[in-house]
Amino acid sequence: MRVGIVVPHIFMHRDILPQVIFSPAELALDLAEGLQQRGADATLFTPGSVDTPVRNITADLSYFEAELAGRGDTYVDLLKKHPVTFITLARQVQAELVAAAFAMANRGELDVVHIYTNEEDIALPFAALCTKPVVFTHHDPFNFLVKYKNIFPKYKQLNWISISEAQRKGMPAGTNWAGTVYHGIPQDLFAPNYAPAGGYIAYLGRIIEPKGVHLAIDAVQAYNAAHSTPLRLKIAGKHYAGNKDSYWQEHIKPRIEADPHIEYVGFIKTPAEKQAFLGNAAALIIPSTFEEPFGMVMIEALACGTPVIGLDSGAIPEVIQHQGNGLLVRKNDASYTLADALDAISTIDRHNCRASFEARFTAQRMCRDHLALYQKLLV
Repeated sequence: MRVGIVVPHIFMHRDILPQVIFSPAELALDLAEGLQQRGADATLFTPGSVDTPVRNITADLSYFEAELAGRGDTYVDLLKKHPVTFITLARQVQAELVAAAFAMANRGELDVVHIYTNEEDIALPFAALCTKPVVFTHHDPFNFLVKYKNIFPKYKQLNWISISEAQRKGMPAGTNWAGTVYHGIPQDLFAPNYAPAGGYIAYLGRIIEPKGVHLAIDAVQAYNAAHSTPLRLKIAGKHYAGNKDSYWQEHIKPRIEADPHIEYVGFIKTPAEKQAFLGNAAALIIPSTFEEPFGMVMIEALACGTPVIGLDSGAIPEVIQHQGNGLLVRKNDASYTLADALDAISTIDRHNCRASFEARFTAQRMCRDHLALYQKLLV
């Protein structure tokens, strides 16, 4: 089977990826490489070159690079200073990449084209012109009032892969779902830690209001008010103070500064840093208030043997089994709170956490599931 994995997001470039948070990049790389290891002929389409052993077809970035050179900027500099210019140039690159993949399919060089990231609105109207099956994966909630996403219902008849059952709720009835494939990570990327040394609760992710960081602080402070031995909360992730973000400045930073049991540890980039941070935590807390379409950090924690405490938002209950690999708290149920879950986290066996990861959330399983869906599309 010859599969084209198209990742048109401009961040798919080895000069940009180390500077940004972009989980779909690693997922796409693992998917393409895993498909190839299973006998498929994988081609990865990306705006710039990426580090991968599979065939990598890139767009012509010469005009983009000329613009950068004329301004004396890097890609990220241009994005920060002139976002409209950056987006305009990126869209041109993305359109070229999608056209190249469809042309290869029409020449009989690909059997399936998989549009894998959030720029698929470029590919949607042209999918009918591709003579081979085209399938789409979106990595955010389907929100039709944001940017280009309002056109998604016009193309509900195309082939869609959801990343969770919860994600489907944002698409209209009658959407043509080819299947659901949960994300996965390589089985050996993280090692289980069954004797954590940290004794803290971890939060890892973007520090924005829908992620509920303030609720994590509330929970730890409520726990500490009721216990003589306090818990520590370590917060890792990216905040947006440089963008005049009032959430960090007004609601998070002052509380960290006022409470010695709460610490901001910065932005964690590498797997080794994640291993140490998640593996040594007593638990990971995911207090998201919006409908999470998946949540990669949960499976990273489970891979480390670390239980997860989460609100029942979006796909969180699809990953976390209450009293199995973590604890779930209903958002509107005052009888069992995040603080109560913190009090009960020692009842969760860390071996169960790792076992649930190995059974459900490895990259190997993710690749098998995708292959099965591609084969179904070819029948």
